[in-house]
Amino acid sequence: MRKVIVFFVVFIMMLFSYTKKDVNSDLNNNDYIEKDIVIDDDSLSNKYPIKINYNNEIIDIDLEDYVIGVVSCEMPASFNLEALKSMAVAARTFALYKINTNKDYVMKTTVSDQCYHSIEKMKSKWGSSFDSNYNKIKLAVDSTKHEYMTYKDEIIISFYFSISNGYTENCENVFSQKLDYLVSVNSNWDKEYSYKEQSKKISLSEFLSKLNIKSNSIQNINIERSSTNRINYITINGIKFKGSKFRSLLSLRSTDVDIKYDNDYVYIDTKGYGHGVGMSQHGANVMAKNGYLYDEILKYYYSGIKIMNKL
Repeated sequence: MRKVIVFFVVFIMMLFSYTKKDVNSDLNNNDYIEKDIVIDDDSLSNKYPIKINYNNEIIDIDLEDYVIGVVSCEMPASFNLEALKSMAVAARTFALYKINTNKDYVMKTTVSDQCYHSIEKMKSKWGSSFDSNYNKIKLAVDSTKHEYMTYKDEIIISFYFSISNGYTENCENVFSQKLDYLVSVNSNWDKEYSYKEQSKKISLSEFLSKLNIKSNSIQNINIERSSTNRINYITINGIKFKGSKFRSLLSLRSTDVDIKYDNDYVYIDTKGYGHGVGMSQHGANVMAKNGYLYDEILKYYYSGIKIMNKL
């Protein structure tokens, strides 16, 4: 009887040893681990499809692929990786804000929403640099996967623009809505690029025509400026324009405008490029080059926000 018991114990120990070895073998098998990860990704539904209007065609596209296309269009691939990461989060947040407002929303792929490049467009634009540029931008997007910004638990509208005049602008001065996370901040980093200053000479007749002012001369110009020296309102010959409308009608780089004129021409100097609200892309790049991380850049330009990562 004792021999039977001993044999049974030995048999159980051998079985346990074999089973343990078999499990450890599976855990060390790369094919098994890779397969397990794929299954886990699918079960977590990591794909987040959205709709975009590209070349007048409605396309279903994964959000992360869309963000790659936006970053490739909206920010130079030569920019610092941390700046590209901040751009990725801002682009993703902007799209999620639109979708959160209207679940059936179709993202425009122009500057009216966000500029977007397809893979084919990237190849055409970058040529032999496609692989390195694409991989860099993809790394920025992958490194911030699913991250977006909120303020008081609500997804923010993450406006951004090219370069400031030294300060970003309060949202209400451009978009007629006060938002506590879109307030003016110092962006002197932009001076590294000379604030993209531009001088423009326009014939007097063209100037008046574009503004639809029925006159052959300028009698008076009165400008109401914000604290950042941008035009809030400009009145010409008694006709009042909002600064953003004035900029649009004359295709100016910004609303930080100085105007001089004579009997034949109007001379316009601008500083900065874009509406001035939210993140300065060039400012973000200089911050990144100075050692700031992407989340620090975002929290600087978007006041009081949190960065979330659960879709």
